[in-house]
Amino acid sequence: MSTTGPLAPSPDATDGSRRAPGTAPRRVVILGAAGRDFHDFNVTFRDDPAYEVVAFTATQIPDIDGRRYPPELAGSLYPQGIPIVDEAQLTDLVTREHVDVVAFAYSDVPHERVMHLASEAIAAGADFWLRGARQTMLRSSKPVVAVTAVRTGVGKSQTTRYLSRLMRRTGLRVVAVRHPMPYGDLAKQACQRFATYADLDRHECTIEEREEYEPHLDNGCVVYAGVDYEQILREAEQEADVILWDGGNNDLPFYEPDLHIVLADPLRPGDETRYHPGEANVRMADVVLVNKCDSARPDDIEAVVADCLRLNPNARIVLADSPVRVDDEDLVRGHRVVVVEDGPTLTHGSMTYGAGVVGARQAGAAAIVNPTPYAVGSIAATFERYPNARGILPAMGYGATQVRDLEASIEAVADAGMCDAVVAGTPIDLTRVLEVGVPIVRARYELRERTPGQLDAAVREALDRRDESGVATDPHLATT
Repeated sequence: MSTTGPLAPSPDATDGSRRAPGTAPRRVVILGAAGRDFHDFNVTFRDDPAYEVVAFTATQIPDIDGRRYPPELAGSLYPQGIPIVDEAQLTDLVTREHVDVVAFAYSDVPHERVMHLASEAIAAGADFWLRGARQTMLRSSKPVVAVTAVRTGVGKSQTTRYLSRLMRRTGLRVVAVRHPMPYGDLAKQACQRFATYADLDRHECTIEEREEYEPHLDNGCVVYAGVDYEQILREAEQEADVILWDGGNNDLPFYEPDLHIVLADPLRPGDETRYHPGEANVRMADVVLVNKCDSARPDDIEAVVADCLRLNPNARIVLADSPVRVDDEDLVRGHRVVVVEDGPTLTHGSMTYGAGVVGARQAGAAAIVNPTPYAVGSIAATFERYPNARGILPAMGYGATQVRDLEASIEAVADAGMCDAVVAGTPIDLTRVLEVGVPIVRARYELRERTPGQLDAAVREALDRRDESGVATDPHLATT
């Protein structure tokens, strides 16, 4: 990395020698993906003069490196903000900036990949940190029900919608707080509240953000998100009886839960033990919800249950289905269709299909057309990076350019006379952001417990415990 770039060498490190211990703050690089990294900085490093965060790194999400964590959020110790650089620069960054600590802070990563990064940091001369759940969770004055997972794409959103309806039927005011997705102006996104579709437009939400926020609005639930989760929590508490944490990827909750529900996926058996921090979620879970049982092999369901109970013998196991339906089967039956699926599920989620494919097949599509030869721009680049996604269009919409590339890719298939309709397995109405010359048919999916009432009972028990004690009572966490 050039010394003329966003990071200039520290005054006490230009001679190439490492400082004597205790003479200056420990210099830190935080490995992230525009989410957990910012939260960990806010709660651990921001106001502590014992540390100097010299950079964030970025991966997974396109086009987030090259920005800065703004001074408005970084605090008084960082009047210039903090640069965000590509993770590929890690070794050079640690060496040149005399970094003492590399703190890992993102999710849905194979254990082996985490340890490769640890080896890289150690070889360059830094310690490697994984922050613990207790050290990064904020405590709420209201009960918290947290929904997390072993991988992305397991069904967290449909589960939070299901839980929201359960609790609101009893008269409780439920506010959802979504794991961060800050792809725009970070300072403006510090604390965002979404109550109407107009709020989505006002905050210039990407497709990925809409996929997470819009279903809550359809469900009649206010949702908060942003960057500063202390501020978000205090705002949400003002209008909630219960905070519903809607996790991203397979990350740990940012708030200390009274009830921690963790989803496992029998379509990817074994992933519950292979990914960070999904395995930690299973070990902390009060309830493990094994979803998609209607699409999975019985042997795989049994294997996932056995794995989860081996990791956490005290977890309550709940089995659930994820039935899919398409809005207009007549537009699908007997026709050639292109399927658009949730982007992260196909990319770092490693899936080859999602609800759109299931819905198209059930509705009797004549063929699911492979759009790969027609992909343009960032969509073509996504297929190069994630070959498992080929055959399906990932709804990559992290910015206006990607939205237009998705639109152009669909139009190219249609112009070639290869498809009659699009089946959209994303959780949003794509017609709000795309204009194409063929019909877009939504594939919708909801959670269905195989034994009704189990989640309701778990929620009631957790809320009763909170009412009796007045504090969080998750047995896996200290209640100081």
